[in-house]
Amino acid sequence: MQIRTTHWSTVLTLQKCKTFDPIFAALHSQRLAYVLSLSQAIKPPRPKMSDSPPSPTTAGDSQTTAANESDSNAKCQTAIRSLSSIVTTTTIPSTISLLLDDSSVSAAISSLLLLPDSGAGDNNLCRWLYDTFQSAEPLLHLLVLRFVPLIAGLYLSRVPLRQPQAGFEAVLLALYAHETTSRAGQAVTVNIPDLSHPSIYHESSKGPSKNNSTCLNIAVVSSTLDPHGTVRSTRRARIVGVALELYYSEISRMPRESKLDFCKACEKWAGGNGAVMIPHAEEESVVARSEKDGGGGRIHLPWELVQPMMRILGHCLMGTKVEDREVTEAASRACQSLYLRALHDINPKAILAAGSLLRLREMALDPKNQIDQTEISNDNLLSV
Repeated sequence: MQIRTTHWSTVLTLQKCKTFDPIFAALHSQRLAYVLSLSQAIKPPRPKMSDSPPSPTTAGDSQTTAANESDSNAKCQTAIRSLSSIVTTTTIPSTISLLLDDSSVSAAISSLLLLPDSGAGDNNLCRWLYDTFQSAEPLLHLLVLRFVPLIAGLYLSRVPLRQPQAGFEAVLLALYAHETTSRAGQAVTVNIPDLSHPSIYHESSKGPSKNNSTCLNIAVVSSTLDPHGTVRSTRRARIVGVALELYYSEISRMPRESKLDFCKACEKWAGGNGAVMIPHAEEESVVARSEKDGGGGRIHLPWELVQPMMRILGHCLMGTKVEDREVTEAASRACQSLYLRALHDINPKAILAAGSLLRLREMALDPKNQIDQTEISNDNLLSV
């Protein structure tokens, strides 16, 4: 510390005096050189990067990460071994990532779910789905969510038959409890812009008036969730709707077959076969088609169930890739059936939602809307 202090004081003294006394500056220059040589002689060598031990924080983080990965792999392998004892008609992949994209395994699980007694409380597949989702592993969650459309479709369609479905209800309640915990008692809301305020592209001589009508309008997309341990008839639509909302949050990662299962379920719930809708047809003829297509899996469709259905169908309907054509066609048929059903039930919200989706699809398929407005048309070019 004495050498560092002498060094710093010498530099300051030299900077102050070298312009006034050259002899004094020369003496201090010699003294500075001596101090620098002395400090270099006693300075300890800098340790190499490889010799320095890792910091305790870095080592602890790496150990924690390794432990988490090991625990995650153990849970995934346990789930795969349990599934192998249930699905015996095909080979189960060794990793969850391969299992998510394996069509043969998905088909085998779907065939087991389609059995008449698949929703019973002692069903091994329902128990596996419940335990797998309770493991809190994101990849395992995706694997369970992949079959939510099929489970929800079978469950709601079998309710009038009064069959025991404790297995399906346990899976749906697990999804509902997970979403209830993640929301922490808060509703899902969106802010609707106030159209009474002037646009940023327009000048206004006076500011907008402040009153209750111009305040920020907050719309509730999904209300708060109350914890439920059982499924009752008054809660059934809400519980299934929350499961569909959770499915929608991961819909971009769902395979094509899962989306097709959902579109078929929607068409079945609406009680129609997706008759082609004429844009300017009379309402009486449309309602007649709806009555003609009634029955066969038709269920009550409250808004808390219709809203997540429309959100999922909107995603499926707007696919533009060639491989999405089958999904978009199935979603279009489902929207048509729901639109006919909404007209029959005189449900304004459902009429507006389903009609808007069909109109958007019609606009997307219109060749007039396929023009790129950023390109310069040849008609506007002048030849000189």
